[in-house]
Amino acid sequence: MSRLCKKTQSVCTDDPLSDDGVGRKITLLRQIVTSCYGPYGRLKQVHNNVGGHVQTTSTSAVLFRTVQTSEPLLKLLMVSLQNHIQRFSDCGLFAAILCLELVENIKILDIRAGVVISVIRHLQKLCNTYLMGRDCNCKVKIDFNSCQELLALTRSTIMSKPACGLNPTETHYISTLVLKAFLQTISTSLSDNVHLGKTVVVPLEGEAVEKSAVFSGILIDMPELFPSEAVESLDSGPYRVAVFSASLSGDLSEIGEKTLEIHHGADPEADLLGTLLQLGEQVIRDGVTLFMCQRVIHPILQQYLEERGVLVVERLGIALLDPVITMTGAQAMATFHTPVPAEAYGGVNALRIQCFGSRKMLHLIPSGDPVVCTMVLCHRNETMLDELKLACERAAHVLRLTLKDPYALLGGGCTETHLAAYTRHMSQENLLDVSTALDCSPSDVLQGADAFCQSLEAVAAALEHDGGDSLIDLTHGHRWTSASDEVGHTNRASSCSCGLISNSAALRWTHLNTKYPYFCPAPPTSSASQVCVLDSFLAKLSALNVAVEMASFLLEVKYTIRDVN
Repeated sequence: MSRLCKKTQSVCTDDPLSDDGVGRKITLLRQIVTSCYGPYGRLKQVHNNVGGHVQTTSTSAVLFRTVQTSEPLLKLLMVSLQNHIQRFSDCGLFAAILCLELVENIKILDIRAGVVISVIRHLQKLCNTYLMGRDCNCKVKIDFNSCQELLALTRSTIMSKPACGLNPTETHYISTLVLKAFLQTISTSLSDNVHLGKTVVVPLEGEAVEKSAVFSGILIDMPELFPSEAVESLDSGPYRVAVFSASLSGDLSEIGEKTLEIHHGADPEADLLGTLLQLGEQVIRDGVTLFMCQRVIHPILQQYLEERGVLVVERLGIALLDPVITMTGAQAMATFHTPVPAEAYGGVNALRIQCFGSRKMLHLIPSGDPVVCTMVLCHRNETMLDELKLACERAAHVLRLTLKDPYALLGGGCTETHLAAYTRHMSQENLLDVSTALDCSPSDVLQGADAFCQSLEAVAAALEHDGGDSLIDLTHGHRWTSASDEVGHTNRASSCSCGLISNSAALRWTHLNTKYPYFCPAPPTSSASQVCVLDSFLAKLSALNVAVEMASFLLEVKYTIRDVN
């Protein structure tokens, strides 16, 4: 097809960050992601310029996937953020805001880019060392002997997605369901390695949120003509299960691109049907009760099996195939031209019919350790249901990350302001050593550190969207007494959105490595059960590194090439 207009030459931009147009795009993107941040973030409706489906969201995973940009620098940033979200499922907006704030704050400094990049990378290593250390005062140990910390982490993840449209009671209820589903996927068998199962999410539109539930096993949609009475008339289990990943439709097209040599008078379709019926005879002889296929089953084979008391489920789909195999222990047969070996069969303990409104589902109840469960999510409309489904899947992933590293960070802006105060203090205390190591002046170090700390504080301040006082006091992270104040800080009232920080003598203690007493988001003996807002430790740590690395990269870019058409 010919082009409607002649393609123009690509545009090469020298020093793109100095271009006013690029600067406006960076500012616009920062305003978009900042306005979405936190539990009171503003929703965005995204659609293309010719109409089509309208996506309502404030979630970074959806936002970065749907928002398009022609600016190469922002394309690179969005790809990097999407990779982070795919790996950690959380803190995507945090990384975006911090990266863009760093770029804008550093641009206005009268310092060479290479110098300030070395300063912020030094501060990045300082934050990583502090967060990974034992004396980190914004990090909380997750106690797996209690569900309070895990529930707080789950609730914080779901609460940060305002497009879910949940009230506090519904938020707590859904958080409890997500945690319950997560615990059911952990094997109870005694072994050195923890094996995690699967959670299948079934969205149900038009029902109240309180009707959401978690079921052990798998729920599969039943067609309208499914013989429900056949399930009710079954003898008590367990039942043998056969699973096929190959199509059993009997079409020649399923063979693939091969050359067939057909003798005169032969009927290949009849031969295939005969092979399918032989398969049906075998599974009936072997005592199969439930026959499942990922794709389509030939109607004659389906009728043959049903007439002999076998429950047939077709069009299972690739998404359900793996959970079914995990739960039943069956092997997915990739061909029907060979007999089914005995070890390929699986089993379930029971089969039930579950009704949700007008929707009927076949419930496969596992035998033994139930490492697969189904979470039925109900909501009032499609938009909120889609957002709730995504939020629950992200929260479940965050819980899985805690098994790898059982820590969480204080939320509500506490971690950001604490890190800002810590890095500002350490930069001033070790000013000469840092400037010598980085081969720059002390003034450059202080300006770079100030830009870094202001960016962290801006992320915390982004939680406020109503034009009033910020949810947090940006001075509470690190506070010195005026009597021994050698760095010019003054004492002011301290409070934060989680309510843990206050002007209480119990929270004031002397850091072992410094000579200045200061307020910390939590004393060393604090428990996560006292905190209502928690963030994923691994997700936020990775987001911090992604933000700094991407900001450094964007500041170092000398040329960009962009297609006009």
